[in-house]
Amino acid sequence: MSYVIREAAAWRRSGTRFALATVTRAWGSAPHGPGASMLVSDGGRLAGSVSGGCVEAAVCALAEEVLAGSGPALGRWGVSDEEGLEAGLTCGGTIEVLVREAGAAAPLDRVAADLEAGSPVALVTSLATGAALAAGGGRVTGTLGCARLDRAAEAAADGMLGRGADGLVTVGGEGGAGRECVPAEELLVQSFAPRPRLLVFGAVEFARPLAAVGAVLGYHVTVCDARPAFAVPERFPAADEVVADRPDRWLRAHADRVDAATAVCVLTHDARFDVPVLALALRGPAGYVGAMGSRRTHGDRLARLREAGLAPADLARLNSPIGLDLGGRGPEETALSIMAEIIAVRRGGSGLPLTVGRGAVHGG
Repeated sequence: MSYVIREAAAWRRSGTRFALATVTRAWGSAPHGPGASMLVSDGGRLAGSVSGGCVEAAVCALAEEVLAGSGPALGRWGVSDEEGLEAGLTCGGTIEVLVREAGAAAPLDRVAADLEAGSPVALVTSLATGAALAAGGGRVTGTLGCARLDRAAEAAADGMLGRGADGLVTVGGEGGAGRECVPAEELLVQSFAPRPRLLVFGAVEFARPLAAVGAVLGYHVTVCDARPAFAVPERFPAADEVVADRPDRWLRAHADRVDAATAVCVLTHDARFDVPVLALALRGPAGYVGAMGSRRTHGDRLARLREAGLAPADLARLNSPIGLDLGGRGPEETALSIMAEIIAVRRGGSGLPLTVGRGAVHGG
């Protein structure tokens, strides 16, 4: 969604007229959840997706009506609907999509600017009117048409931003200057937080594809190694930063960068570097901590970490040997297995083949 917002800001600057389509609700095995968005220009250009390709043509047709002057519109497509089948939503899910013309530049431009600055921000849109505002950091840009509704929207945005969540909230309004607020109104809140961080300690050959895959998945990637000959930016073109420093010293100095969305990968295979940085990471808030090495290396590493005073609960957080068992070989396939495990931990996935599961494929 961040990409779509940046594209929307660019289209605005170029004078392109366009509609913004956003998933408001999803049921069953829907490809995307609330907040997924797509841009449709009056010239037929597209950016983003609301269904992974299933119903985009139908959404484009609705966007053409909106751009022709029909006003904001809600469309719903599902596998049980004849229209949904024609559109191609055969995955078993149902989605509801709000389509409105992106006429108010200020909220979208504010979200794009805050994304660029790394500041948390939320875009709040009224399902009834299509009006939008941006909120975060104590500032509100734009209006839903009523001061009290704007304040309620700001409070809802703050709550959703705190959880990094997207979705619908219902708020009430009791009048206001200029227009009478509806007693209750549904608002779609889309949260935009800074990119999650991938901290790769050990500028080994396996770190190169890991940095590349992490960057593709939207992570801010840091590669750190105590050996200056290894920590060369040209070796890791996908990384946001490459640092020559002791891993534990760098992590201690940048502890404020680590949160529950942070993934820490230790690839050095050297206890002199591994143990100190793992001790720090396992005692901190990082959502994922993994270390490369054989099972024998893992056993030795655990013993050293116990000697360093780590508790059983801390050690239980260590993913080692790192990665899922994909049967892969080489740096590229190993990087894929590591990122697959990071995603599974972050999203609560089992890491098992979908063929053995019984629930909705897309987690409906």
